[in-house]
Amino acid sequence: MRTRTGRAIILATLAVAVLLGTAAHIGRAQTRGGNVNLLARLIAAEAEGEPYQGMVAVGAVMLNRVASSKFPNSVSGCVFQPGAFESVSNGLIWRRSPSRQAISAARDALNGYDPTYGCLFFWNPSKPVSGWIWSRSIAARIGKHVFAR
Repeated sequence: MRTRTGRAIILATLAVAVLLGTAAHIGRAQTRGGNVNLLARLIAAEAEGEPYQGMVAVGAVMLNRVASSKFPNSVSGCVFQPGAFESVSNGLIWRRSPSRQAISAARDALNGYDPTYGCLFFWNPSKPVSGWIWSRSIAARIGKHVFAR
């Protein structure tokens, strides 16, 4: 009797573990899919026309922010942080559909490619920016953008 009960408990425990693991995997996949789309939209709005490495760099900066305690801990939190990105403030992020290249750049950034080596900021020096940004240490220049820590 104990053997059957023990087996039943083990089987029930395994079944629950499999279901929870599957649900967690599906949740991560949906979140990742949403992150790819949102990241690709930001890349399209902020870096369209830049070299591919620069597009990935914009995505990497977003992910570096997510990992930093100085910023919100989600892609959407960082993208929609008030005043953080002109393309969000002016709605360009919704008017410009991401190209295949922007989607690929988002995926590469999510897979760990970071041509900025950990930067948290980027800007185009030929456009008007807040003066405080120049106090950041510039680590890379890619295309028209500079990337800083």
